[in-house]
Parts: sequence; structure tokens; C-alpha cells
Amino acid sequence: MTGIDAAWRAANPLPEPDADTDKNSRGRVLAAGGSLTVPGALRLTGEAALRAGAGKVQLATVTLATLPLGIAMPEAAVYALPANAAGELADAAGETLCGYLERCDALVLGPGMGAEAGAEAILRPVLAAAGAHQSIVLDAAAIPAVAAMPDAVRRQGRIILTPHAGEMARLMDCDEQEAKRNPEALARSAADRFGAVVLLKGAETWIAAPDGSMLHYPGGGHGLATGGSGDILAGIIAGLLSRGAAPLTASAWGVWLHGEAGRACANRIGPMGFLARELLPEIPGLMAV
Repeated sequence: MTGIDAAWRAANPLPEPDADTDKNSRGRVLAAGGSLTVPGALRLTGEAALRAGAGKVQLATVTLATLPLGIAMPEAAVYALPANAAGELADAAGETLCGYLERCDALVLGPGMGAEAGAEAILRPVLAAAGAHQSIVLDAAAIPAVAAMPDAVRRQGRIILTPHAGEMARLMDCDEQEAKRNPEALARSAADRFGAVVLLKGAETWIAAPDGSMLHYPGGGHGLATGGSGDILAGIIAGLLSRGAAPLTASAWGVWLHGEAGRACANRIGPMGFLARELLPEIPGLMAV
């Protein structure tokens, strides 16, 4: 087990763009998810990807949320996906989403999606259509859907799962307390089962890779346990992936940036009560440290 300390970061630097880069070559992120209940989640994810250095962000969400989301985030293109009666992404959203995949280097699927979304039906065609060069971050409701398709996840080869203890319990069909008692062992087991990088979030974060690598971050403080925090973490990781970082490198840097942004907000605002969106301006400066 290795800590994500200064020595690790120096040995595993983030990719830097060429001097003559443009927004497309700097990295393109497609973030899909949201619902009528949580229409703003993708705004946090999309901005996090840009703050992490992506050059271009595209958002795909339920049709009725597209206009306000586009106004809230003028830097992004916004695409409509079909919704079901619960206001969540419908099963048919997967096929629609596949039409946008060629426009991205990294996809993040799940922020703002609830239990009534057609997560499994959406994920299956996406995994089949994604190119081998494309990286995928699965968050929130998209995580438990993976349990039904381990072979498809393993074949894609560049997937990152971001569960908290409850999502890990559903993913691995175990008790939530087991995820809290044995996080390192369970993260290793999930990485081996799905052939994916798995980061098990909590007061501490454990990051396991299919090759047996294990990284650990001691946590950025209890102020990060707030709505929207996980949406931002997923966006940071996707932004780093789009720049060309390998899945394990992007995951570890993303966890560190997210946690250290939490520490900075705790010092500047207070240990508890800062908003998830207040993490966002901290990210570029931390990458420059």
C-alpha cells in the first residue's frame, strides 16, 4: 500500500499539453447523468473537469434540464437524453448517448442519477460502443449496474469505479459494514473481479488497480461529506483522463486534489459548512503545487 504523497506525485506527474494545443487536443469530457430531481449535478461535474484541465466539456441529461443547465454552464455543450416517468434517464438514453461518444476522450456516467434511472440498460450499449482509447468513470447509480456485466467492464479495460461504502455493498453483494471494516481488501477484490480501478470513498480513500497496486489517501476532512462532493471528484478524474493520464494516475491525483481542496476550504471557510462548489476554484492552484 502506497500513500499519495509528494514523492508519489513527483514520480507520477500529470500530462502537460503542448504549447500549441487547442481545446480539442487538450482533452474532451462527456458527462452524462442528472435527473429532474438533481438537475445541477452535472454542472459540478462539468466544471470540475474544466478546472482539472480538460479543454472541452459536453453534458448530456434529461431533456427538460438541458436549457437551464446550459445557461448555468455556458462553457459546455448540452445534449438531451430521454427521461422516464420518474424524471430519471430512461433505458433508451443509452443508445442516444452512444451517438455522442466519438466526441469525447473520457466519459463520466452517473452523477445526479437516482435508483429509478435505467442504469443497466444505459450502460450496456455504452460499454459495447466505447473505443479502447476512451476512459470511463462510473459514479452513483451507474456503479451497482456494473455487477450484472463484469465481463463487459473487463473487456473495455479503462474503467474507474467510485463507490462509497453503500454503493460498494451493492456492487459486491455484501454488508455495508464489511465495506467499512475491510475497505482495502474489498477494494482489491472489486478491482480483480471487474478489471477496473476501484476507489472506495470514505473518511479515508483506498484505490485499487487490477494489477494489484493499492494507493491510500487519509482524507480531506469531514467537510467533504456534503452534497455534490462526489460529483466533483468524478469530474476531476474525468478531466485528468481526458488529458491523457492513465486510470490509476488520474484516480489518485483526483482523490488528492479533491481532498486537498477540502482541506483548503476548511482552513479558509471552516471545517464544516462549505459548499461542494466552493471546492472548484481550489483545483487549478493545487495542480500547480
